[in-house]
Amino acid sequence: MPKPFRPARFTQAIAGFTLALALLGSPTAAQQTPPPAGPTRLTMAEAAGYKAQFLCSGLWNGNKTVADIEADELSGIYPHIDPIVPGLKAEIDEAAHQVSVSFAEDMPPRVARHNPVTGCTSMPIGWTNDGRRLPGEALERAPAGSLDDRPWPMGDADASDPRVMMITPFDTLIESAFDAKAFGGKTSGVVIVHKGRIVQERYKQGHDLHTAQRTWSVAKSIAGTYVGFVRQKGFTIPETPIREWNVPGDPRRAITVDNLLRMGSGLESDSPGNRTDAVYMGAGEVRQWTTQWPMLHRPGSTFRYANNDILLATLAARDAAPDLHPHQMFDAIGMTRTWAETDWQGNYILSSQVWTTARDMARMGLLYLNDGMWDGQRILPAGWRDYVTKPSGPQPDGPFGYGASFWLMNRSEGVPADAFAAFGNRGQYLVVIPSRDLVIVRRGYDKAGDQFDIARFTAEVLKQIR
Repeated sequence: MPKPFRPARFTQAIAGFTLALALLGSPTAAQQTPPPAGPTRLTMAEAAGYKAQFLCSGLWNGNKTVADIEADELSGIYPHIDPIVPGLKAEIDEAAHQVSVSFAEDMPPRVARHNPVTGCTSMPIGWTNDGRRLPGEALERAPAGSLDDRPWPMGDADASDPRVMMITPFDTLIESAFDAKAFGGKTSGVVIVHKGRIVQERYKQGHDLHTAQRTWSVAKSIAGTYVGFVRQKGFTIPETPIREWNVPGDPRRAITVDNLLRMGSGLESDSPGNRTDAVYMGAGEVRQWTTQWPMLHRPGSTFRYANNDILLATLAARDAAPDLHPHQMFDAIGMTRTWAETDWQGNYILSSQVWTTARDMARMGLLYLNDGMWDGQRILPAGWRDYVTKPSGPQPDGPFGYGASFWLMNRSEGVPADAFAAFGNRGQYLVVIPSRDLVIVRRGYDKAGDQFDIARFTAEVLKQIR
């Protein structure tokens, strides 16, 4: 039987042990205190991958300078890598359109490679070049800006209405969008389209109509649009859309694409639900990462805003139409400066990783104003706008509702009930109001705790529109 614990004997034992250490020449108290824990090796690798990806995309998608990328894209980022990124050395290979960032002496650098069709691809941790082409490098696409001389909205010619742009109150309102004290955040661009014409357009210094930024979660709405594009082309997405789950006994067979677009899969996801670090920073494969999660709730019974749901919906669309790519949809409506980026296996990261200009975002808004029609051609199924803007099942808490990959502004004061929007991190907004024939685009580099008030700004814009 074990002896009972006796505090006095325990104290004596500790005292004796301490004395023995002293007699042996023990280290000082300061030396005995372990040093503060630094970033893990994985965190260093993620920081290097993040920097390589954003430098690559900012340079060759965004047409930005390194200084602008560092000031805008690489500041105010995820807290666990924010202090690490500035100190990591980046090597930029202009000829190869490749960025390398070192993170450990005994490992190859993190690498991001650019191609003109799908933008930049982040390579896995530890990757070394073996000379093989990436899936995106085998695709073909007309050069960015190849339609610029076409009339708006397919191109950029004759896009604006100068009579409206010169109205003083409207002009003052748009200028105030760049004043953090007025609406919050750090605005980089505003484009307002009314009755098909650009009535206001402004950019911060260093940006113009051809500057692309990351859309962040506006890409989720682009993914929902892509699903409609696939269906309009005549492809059928099966009722059990994810092939990894199509085995007897797997309850996830009940999850539909509709569940995924509505953030109602019932799946667990990486905390806090809208983060996918392994894919975004670690170059994990989309299919491997998203299909592993268990189901915790009946499909359609809960709302959980998660990158994985949209990534899975995109996988389902791609499996149904493997030769139909997002850039084909973009080019069909003049979005030639929009890049949907992929993982290194060619799976699209349509939860966040799209780069586009403010005008290209406005073009997507016009596509929805016209209920999926463009220049006499049907791009989306008839009624797709009604589908993506119809709430179904549980709704999120907060000021906005949710449809199928689009947010709903029917709770916003001073905004018509039919207003819907695509929202993205750091202040990316695309607002569509069919009843007012209006599209509002706001781009930004907002930081946590200082977000642009898109609902109030939309209400103010509506006061100026007749």
